[in-house]
Amino acid sequence: MKSKVYFSEIISPERVLEMYKGLGRELTGKVAVKIHSGEEGNQNFLRPEFWKPVIDYVGGTAVECNTAYDGSRNTTERHLETIKHHGWSAAFDFDLLDAEGPDMELEVNNGAVLKKNYVGKNLAKYDSMLVLSHFKGHPMGGYGGALKQISIGTASSFGKANIHGAGEPEKVWSPEVDNDKFLEAMADAAMTVADMFGDKIVYVNVMCNMSVDCDCCAVAEDPCMKDIGILISTDPVAIDKACLDLVYAATDDPGQAHLIERIESRNGAHTVEAAVKLGIGSTDYELINID
Repeated sequence: MKSKVYFSEIISPERVLEMYKGLGRELTGKVAVKIHSGEEGNQNFLRPEFWKPVIDYVGGTAVECNTAYDGSRNTTERHLETIKHHGWSAAFDFDLLDAEGPDMELEVNNGAVLKKNYVGKNLAKYDSMLVLSHFKGHPMGGYGGALKQISIGTASSFGKANIHGAGEPEKVWSPEVDNDKFLEAMADAAMTVADMFGDKIVYVNVMCNMSVDCDCCAVAEDPCMKDIGILISTDPVAIDKACLDLVYAATDDPGQAHLIERIESRNGAHTVEAAVKLGIGSTDYELINID
């Protein structure tokens, strides 16, 4: 059976909530809502106001982890200041998952690169997860979507170094690391989080403010493509593949070539390919327009 991905051209906080309600998978218990808190200086990340209706509806706690690079979010103290400045802690209960160690270690069974994935230890407190992703480009991954959110996004600062170093955290920013191995490590890490929550996880990708750069960039290019829409699914592979297909289908968009160059120059689709091999999800999907 094909994975179902629901799509709407209308981009609004209210439409995100409508699509969640219509999906038919209710997240119960203590709900972790994975957001991107946004690097200080970034102009493209989706603000708390955009996500507020759906987070309030599920009664969720917004969660995030520290970064592995210098900036406004690489220490607990700095990250908490950024979270406050960007309005997250005023809008929601907020949990910086790796604010204190030790990390939670997740075994990677039959992974391509990693043996273990290191996530913020507080992730263990949650029964289900809502993954809210801003789909856009990425300096190393080519693109960022659902698979990135549950891999690098839930990884602790050390876990991020482990993924970027393809299992050798001491090589986190080394040119010796093959980029395809980094992408495969992302898929390995994503598998552990997807397995942890099983059928208690939902993915939302919003295709707006689509820059070639990630929301983790303090200095990012402005968006190059027109907004496309909102997608929701229970399959992280299918939703990311659908987003990539929608970018390629936007042939009348003058910014399309720029974003595609970023995706292809980093072999971004390889993350999806690696995730399929691991059985995380399927690229055989049905796109259902709900407008």
